[in-house]
Amino acid sequence: MERVVITGLGTINSLGHNVEESFKAMLAGVCGVDTISLFDASAFSVSIAAEVKNFDPTSVMEKKEVKKADRFIQLGIKAAREAMLDSKLVENSDNNFRVSEAIANDFGIVSASGIGGLATIEKNSIICENRGPRKISPFFIPSALSNMLGGFVSIEHGLKGPNLSAGTACAASTHAISDAAKIIMLGGASKMLVVGAESAICGAGVGGFAAMKALSTRNDEPKKASRPFDRDRNGFVMGEGSGALVLESLSSAKKRGAKIYAELLGFGESADANHITSPVVDGPLRAMQAAMKMATEFTQEDIKIDYVNCHGTSTPVGDQNESIALKQFFGSKDKCPPLSSIKGQIGHCLGAAGAIEAITSIKSLNESIIAPTINYENTSENCDLDYVPNKARKAELNIVMSNNFGFGGTNASIILRKFKD
Repeated sequence: MERVVITGLGTINSLGHNVEESFKAMLAGVCGVDTISLFDASAFSVSIAAEVKNFDPTSVMEKKEVKKADRFIQLGIKAAREAMLDSKLVENSDNNFRVSEAIANDFGIVSASGIGGLATIEKNSIICENRGPRKISPFFIPSALSNMLGGFVSIEHGLKGPNLSAGTACAASTHAISDAAKIIMLGGASKMLVVGAESAICGAGVGGFAAMKALSTRNDEPKKASRPFDRDRNGFVMGEGSGALVLESLSSAKKRGAKIYAELLGFGESADANHITSPVVDGPLRAMQAAMKMATEFTQEDIKIDYVNCHGTSTPVGDQNESIALKQFFGSKDKCPPLSSIKGQIGHCLGAAGAIEAITSIKSLNESIIAPTINYENTSENCDLDYVPNKARKAELNIVMSNNFGFGGTNASIILRKFKD
């Protein structure tokens, strides 16, 4: 099977509008959580989130087209464009970002979103109830469908290969990475764009998660609200944003002399088959084991993981279970490598989390530094590992793992290696 490498990166989140700006802020321990400004949340039990600030959708779309795409699609277009330009597979020629016809049929996309256009659904539901069905926007459905992220992005870049979409909650864009890799490995395309995007910071989104008691209510201390693995964590903070990666067969990348950021060695997927929202230890553990098995069999080498980018959402049960699973995966507490979660800084970006965190892992590989877990102040029961607390740490990294788990008991893990020929 073909070896799969990453040749392009792009992101937008609450810390920055591109990869470099975002990663620099992560290393500095900056927190993007603040009082919600996207809607009036004053009457809600939760009024904080990690929003993307100062984003102008007309920077990626014509003004007349903006109303046709939900904000999650707009953010996805932004990240995808950065990744495609970074890969050198497109050039910004008179605002034309389409690939050449010579490679279009061999270039596909897997998009990902946990919820899709929730704000658009909310808006049009209110219109239907208050003003009647004839007032619903004709752009409502194509703006809200989660797979339309891939539709908009494939049109912008002229990608005519496979066009798939992952909707597996908070594991969605990690699954999108593995889905894209499978297509390349099996010869369905030589290049795949993965783009995960989410923007569910609206009344229905915040109100819905708050009703589940899933969110932190630390409204008076937004910068300290998301605190993965810390004793005083009391729920996650919603985030929004997008991450995009260009995956490519090694032979394709080498043929065109592409810059290679990392190689995807393995991926693992599993189901808890236990509860729709409450996580277990076994599911995440089996996903990590499957990723390791694949990486070991694929490389025919012993795999030593130097760092894990954790799912680490700041929920009491989730963080505890992931920590226990990691101890079991590595064999003991003492054998666990450094771990961290960036959700203290950018919140939980739901279906976009995996793509953004994969990019963070790749940046850590290439720059030999680990982004910190901010707001980690007190050890809690079972959360007693090396979470790289509060300050970034220099470290020689060769192989890293990134984990994401979602409602419905869906789990995903990927293993990435600094590229070596």
